[in-house]
Amino acid sequence: MIMTTMAERITTKLEQALAPARLAVIDESHQHHGHAGWREGGETHFRVDIVSQAFAGKSRLERHRLVNAALAEELAGGVHALAIVARAPAEG
Repeated sequence: MIMTTMAERITTKLEQALAPARLAVIDESHQHHGHAGWREGGETHFRVDIVSQAFAGKSRLERHRLVNAALAEELAGGVHALAIVARAPAEG
């Protein structure tokens, strides 16, 4: 069985669901040491910066819902916090 990091799982799922033009998944768990949801080994707090045509014409809330839906399994089982910056290509 091939083990993948949570960041790799997040990246793969977002690539499959939203075909991003640009995607950065940053594990910020180290910044939350001792805070709610933090676990030894990290992989609990992430920042996602994503640019996708799927976000064109959608509100910020709709964009976040698309990301959250793609990552439902991860959010239910290990990811405590997810900061999202979601833009359409025309927005940069």
